[in-house]
Amino acid sequence: MTHHHSIAIAGAGIGGLTAAIALADGGHSVTVFEAVREIKPLGVGINVLPHAVAVLTELGLGGTLSTLGVATEALLFTNRFGQTIYRDARGIAGGYSHPQHSIHRGALHMALLAAAAERGTAIQIHIDSRVDGFSNTADGVALQVKGASERTATADVFIAADGIHSASRAQCYPNEGSPKWNGMMMWRGTTLARAFLGGRTMVQAGNKFAKFVAYPIEPIDTKTGLQLINWICDIRVENGIGGTLTAPIRESWSTAGHSADLLPRFGDWVLDWQDGAVPVRNIINNAAQIFQWPMVDRDPLPRWTHGRMTLLGDAAHPMYPIGSNGATQSILDAKALADALSQHDDVNIALQSYEALRRPMTAEIVQLNRGEGLDIILDMVDERAPNGFAALADVIDPTAIESVVTRYKRAAGHRATPLTRTP
Repeated sequence: MTHHHSIAIAGAGIGGLTAAIALADGGHSVTVFEAVREIKPLGVGINVLPHAVAVLTELGLGGTLSTLGVATEALLFTNRFGQTIYRDARGIAGGYSHPQHSIHRGALHMALLAAAAERGTAIQIHIDSRVDGFSNTADGVALQVKGASERTATADVFIAADGIHSASRAQCYPNEGSPKWNGMMMWRGTTLARAFLGGRTMVQAGNKFAKFVAYPIEPIDTKTGLQLINWICDIRVENGIGGTLTAPIRESWSTAGHSADLLPRFGDWVLDWQDGAVPVRNIINNAAQIFQWPMVDRDPLPRWTHGRMTLLGDAAHPMYPIGSNGATQSILDAKALADALSQHDDVNIALQSYEALRRPMTAEIVQLNRGEGLDIILDMVDERAPNGFAALADVIDPTAIESVVTRYKRAAGHRATPLTRTP
């Protein structure tokens, strides 16, 4: 690369900050505009898949991930009784060159913010500064910034990483409307509880009407044997399949939820494993806080790039939180965009190259997640054996499950067979 560019980014979330760091390391001058007045460690647990961990490791965050999170070794699909349907080895245990990390979203966010600060003047972050609109100019982009002060900012390249309610996406697609709700509500929380299944396993149990997900996001306390567990309860709350209704609330990281909404569905669930039974009721009741929001996405777009503006992360491809792909795909976007700008002197060609690589892949994941992604495995078994089973092979052909796994992993950028290199 012979040209260093001035780059503006709307949004200091995981995708926006990862992009800022990767671009600064490539020699670019980066300005990030963030709408909130204070960047706080919000949210609950997330998973970062190996190919995204490889990106963060390259940016110097590998040690931080290992210290703050958990290197997940397995994803276990079970019915509501804890009977194993499918076990998928993850990260190093699955043959990948990098681990899968389960971590508190806020912890990762703060680590990225600190890493951005370490780049000094190469990354400037302005809070209380919302990019409200943009226009292409002869040699770059002009941004309308509102918040602490209203002003016009300019840059060679503009990256809109401002989430599912992206102002720039709305400007390009003014008739798109609200995000699409599928009739599912999610309740999420974190609970300090006894470590289960070795302390490195993610569990998904239930079916398409009620599903419970749990995984540790901090190392086991060696003195107490306790571990911080992230959990999610998904419940279908409308009649029929949904998909055409308006989401009941605007999703955020801080809408309060209540255990009373969950116990009628999950109060008698007990995941009975060899290392001890896990009553779901106890995990829900002992949560420090519970948050709720609707499961929403948007249709894939025909185009991300408009002049010298392009979309990234949830602004480009908001998807249902299935398959651990939300943060992961945003991180992969950031890497692909930084690489494209490094490989091509012509900005327009670089942006086209980035979009050509990332848009088809993420569009497929959006569609697969609408079909429940890997979670469809749970339904395949529940429909045949709602009260449990003596032997899984009597219920379903294992090759049918493997077929689902293979397709989803291919679409998400990693494979069902173990790798000895970075996916």
